[in-house]
This record gives sequence, structure tokens and C-alpha cells, in this order.
Amino acid sequence: MSTFLIEPGAKLANRYRLDQVVSETGGATRWKATDETLARPVAVWTFTEGFPRTSEVVRAARATSRIPDARVTQVFDADDTTPVPYVVEEWVIGSSLADLLAQGPMEPERAAGLVAEAAEAIAAAHAGGLHHLCLTPSKLMWSSGGAVKVTGIGVDAALLGATVADPAAVDAQGLGNLLYAALTGYWPVGPQSGLPGAPQGPAGPYPPGQIRQGVTEPLNTITTRAALPQLAGQMVPGPPITSPADFCAAMAEVPRLIPLPVSPVESAPPEPGTSRRTGELDTTGSGPRRSARSGGSARGATAARSASAPRAERPAPSRMDQRAARSQASPKRILVGVVAVVLFAAVVVGAWSLGSSLQPGEDPATPSAGSAEDPADDAADASPLEIVGSRGLNPHGDTDEHSANAPLAWDGDPSTAWNTQGYRDPLDMIKPGVGLQLELAESHEIHAVDLDMAGDGYEFEIRVGDANGSSENDYEVVASGSGASQEIVLDEPATGQYVLVWFTALPQNGGDYRGSVNEVEVRGT
Repeated sequence: MSTFLIEPGAKLANRYRLDQVVSETGGATRWKATDETLARPVAVWTFTEGFPRTSEVVRAARATSRIPDARVTQVFDADDTTPVPYVVEEWVIGSSLADLLAQGPMEPERAAGLVAEAAEAIAAAHAGGLHHLCLTPSKLMWSSGGAVKVTGIGVDAALLGATVADPAAVDAQGLGNLLYAALTGYWPVGPQSGLPGAPQGPAGPYPPGQIRQGVTEPLNTITTRAALPQLAGQMVPGPPITSPADFCAAMAEVPRLIPLPVSPVESAPPEPGTSRRTGELDTTGSGPRRSARSGGSARGATAARSASAPRAERPAPSRMDQRAARSQASPKRILVGVVAVVLFAAVVVGAWSLGSSLQPGEDPATPSAGSAEDPADDAADASPLEIVGSRGLNPHGDTDEHSANAPLAWDGDPSTAWNTQGYRDPLDMIKPGVGLQLELAESHEIHAVDLDMAGDGYEFEIRVGDANGSSENDYEVVASGSGASQEIVLDEPATGQYVLVWFTALPQNGGDYRGSVNEVEVRGT
């Protein structure tokens, strides 16, 4: 059977039902399809008989499936040995950068956040020997689940038979073009994906800072060095950016917000030298952030403060802050406390003596059942335990739960935070939950967990285990809580090396449901 005879309703591999044609590219057809085995939408590529690059596309798809980055579109299946060769990919539901820019450019901090996420995914692909070579605004997606996705890595170049001498430089310029478009609403090398071409000056396209007011000097410089390398060293300082890894390193120095799209208030691109309002800054309490400095391998992150992005609310003081405040009590209050303790002790001793005289048959050295030590006393005596690793846990979704920023939840700085993804509906309508997993240096007896969180309306469980599990069910529930920042004292100590803060409900902020952990401390012995 030849693929050019396939019509909607046909089924491949006895499970992928082809529903409708999305696009055609020189003998390759992209379908929206349904995986009937797993009851989910998928994208399927089929190829006309005699298409010369079928094997190359299938090999590229298989290589893409091995890229360890959740922002790369997943490849589920690929086979060129059947009568109808095919490639099955994730069907990303959401808005492309082109869709977002149809309403106007993004505010600089959000443009930086969105494109920096894409850059880390492209850098991870390059580390695995794959390239994109075809980056356009339609290839960068903001999914309905609240995640950045880059489509077409490896596969697009294979479909077109694209080969270049320096793929790293091509993809670095492609990332610069995406940032240029996100900042200005123009595409620097002519019309693309519904965007008009950038205004031209004597040396070519104007740098973004000359097109739109409000673009910071660092962003203007990075964008120009990447998208307009011929102007590097002339109109902006520094050499051209020639690899995705270098692009990521440059963006690590730029404050950026979580890439939550904001609807701009104007729709037409501005003329050179004019300004444009694009919406309000992030007020989710997450603050701006920086990305990993490497090209996708080390995912650690640092945070950058921005005076233009205030926190939505002042977070509740953590238990660490409260203990520090208590340690600074005045001498007068200490004296009053000592007197109160002495009086209380005298009352307790008198009551015990009276009880002993009334119960002569009971051994006074044996405490009664009601005198067992209070868990709160154990928690107060417990010490902070060393955290050596962390990650976001999302076993019921296909996106990474911001693992790169997980260390910000225990870096000792309450002004930085780990955030969940943003969800458009209440979490319990989407999935059982998401979590922040903490790894201790070794297995410990755990007595309490202090949580400093932004906002109110959380529901969560504290789970503990000795195995580095991939699901919340791999950990034992030892406590639960709701509301806002608080100290969670375990009724009974739990032993384990891994602590999972498992959120089953998140607060609503603006139009999304999102959780933020400013600081977490695990205490035990």
C-alpha cells in the first residue's frame, strides 16, 4: 500500500488512526492522528512512495527520542520497515510563538524566559549530535499544560535534506531570530509565520533596542550578537554568538520571568523608535530567574532579582526566621520566662507528689501513658538536615516540573523560588498532583518539614522513602497539610533519604494555578 492513497480514517500499525492532514512537505505528510491504544492525540508523518529521505527521517526521529530534555517534542514510534513507513510524535496542544505574537511583542522578561527555555532544549540536542536548522516562530510552543516545547528537532532538517557547514552557528542565529521576534514582533530576515520583516537600516535590520523601547541593553546585545552577527563588535560589544551553548551562557546573565504568556494590549508591530505596552510583569511571587550556564547538561540554576518585578506578596516568615527572631529576645523577657518555668516546675512536682501518695501501688519511677514525649518537642530538638539534590516530580504528565529551578527552594534565599508549572484548571481536574523531591545526604529520622510558600490555598502531603522513586506511590505518606506557609510536625518520626512534598491543590494567581516554594527545610536526627 502506498501512502499517497491513504485517506482519513486509515490505521497504521493497527493503532494509529489518521484523522486529518495538517501539512505537506515535498512528499511527506503530517497528520493529526489518534493513538487508539492509549487514547491520545498524536502527530504522524507518512511518506509518499519513492520519497528519498524516509530512512533519514526515521533515524533522526529515533535519535530525537533519546534527547533527555522534556522540552523536546517526544517521539513515540518510528518504523521504515513496514509497507507504510511512519514517524509518530507528541501532539502539542497550545500556542506557538507566532500565535502569541499575533497580538504584539512580549515584555522583555517573558521573551527572555521563553526563548532561554528553547535554547536549553536546542543545546541539549546539539550535545546529542542533533540540530534543528529550521527554527521559526511556529516551532516554539507554549503548551496548554504550561510548558515550553520545541518541535521539529532533527526531523525537520532530515525532511528537507538540509545540511550546513556549521549547524551550531545556524541554530544560534535561529535562537537569536526567535528572541528578536519575541522582543519586537518582527522577523529579522523577511516575513515569516505571519510576522512582517524587520525595518531595515543602512547595515541591515535595526537592532531590537532601536525598534522598541524597553528592551534592556543586555537583551539588545545578546539578540544582536546572535541574530545579526554582522553587527557584533560594531553596533554592540562582543563577538557573534555561534552556538546554542554560548547563547545559553549569555542568557544566564539576563533576569527572566517564567515564560507565562501575557496578552499584549496592541496588535500591530511598532514603527522603529516607538514604544509599546505589552502587559504587566509577573506577580506570581516567583521573581525573575536565570537559566543553567551550560548547554542543557547541567541543569542547576541561579536567580536574578529585578527591581521591575516585585513579588506579589510578602512571604510568611519561615521557621528558620522565627527561630532567629526568638534567639534575639530581650534579657527582661528571658528573666520572665525563667521565673515562669520555675513556678510551672514547682506545680508539676507538687501534683506528681500528690498523685503518688494517692496511688501507693504504682511505681513512681514509671511514667504514665499520658506522659509520652510530645512530637513537637522532638521537632524542636531536631536539627536541619543536609539536602544534596532535588527535582520536580510530574509522574502524571509529560513535562518537566521545573527541575532546573528546584535548588532555589533550599538555597537559603527566600527571595528565590521553585515553581510548579502553571495550570489553567485546578490541579485535581488535571491529575493527582505534582511534587518537589528532596534528596538528603543519607537516610535520617525525620521529625518536621518547614515550608515557606507563596500564596494560600495549597493542599499537600509529606512523603518519605529510601528509594529515588519516579511516582508519588514510591513514598510513604507521613503527614499532610493545607493553607499557606507552615511547619509540618510528623506525629511519628519517619526514616528515609528522600522527602517528597506532594501538592494535590495549588493556589490560583491570575488565570493560572501555580505553586511556589520559596524555602524548605527538613529537620531530624
